[in-house]
Amino acid sequence: MIKAVLFDMDGVLIDAREWHYEALNESLALFGYKNSLEAHITTYDGLPTKKKLKLFSQIEGLPTSLHDLINELKQIRTLALSHAKCKPTFNHIQTLSSLKTLGYKTAVCSNSIRNTVETMMKLSRLEEFLDATYSNEDVSVPKPNPEIYLTAMEDLKIKPNETLILEDNMHGIKAAHDSGAHVMEIAQPADVDFESIYTLIKELNRK
Repeated sequence: MIKAVLFDMDGVLIDAREWHYEALNESLALFGYKNSLEAHITTYDGLPTKKKLKLFSQIEGLPTSLHDLINELKQIRTLALSHAKCKPTFNHIQTLSSLKTLGYKTAVCSNSIRNTVETMMKLSRLEEFLDATYSNEDVSVPKPNPEIYLTAMEDLKIKPNETLILEDNMHGIKAAHDSGAHVMEIAQPADVDFESIYTLIKELNRK
């Protein structure tokens, strides 16, 4: 029986993938570098900024000595974009509140830093419907490693076969599958609605 639903954040509950792309590119541009949208989608999407920068250095030759400064600038810009663009979405509030009403445990497990996760959950008015939130600062290895999901399951006292995870990108989907949980792949935040999630939960419960 499914007892918990865990959500990735960017691309699932928050339509923030372009914000992260924009924030990182603006920070890279200060030093004469640029990341293409195609590369962002196929290679970097869903990874923590620090890991993105390591890959970018390997591919584009960005000096590693700039990583800390670019990361700091990127996080500042991401928060600014979040305050400007992150707003409550009726569908998502309805989804999480309905799941809580039915007794399911809920959590967000994101590769973003803690401040970004907490800010976006507050701005989107979803924090009150969550039992927990997890960021890349809460684990030793980020997605695609499954540690963040295994940590959430342990804290919520649920087993992988009692868990449904919603993910949208290849790194998160791999982490979700490797955790042993059931996985619902999402193309965009608009796909996250209570009816589709609850229909899948009922199907899984019948197996």
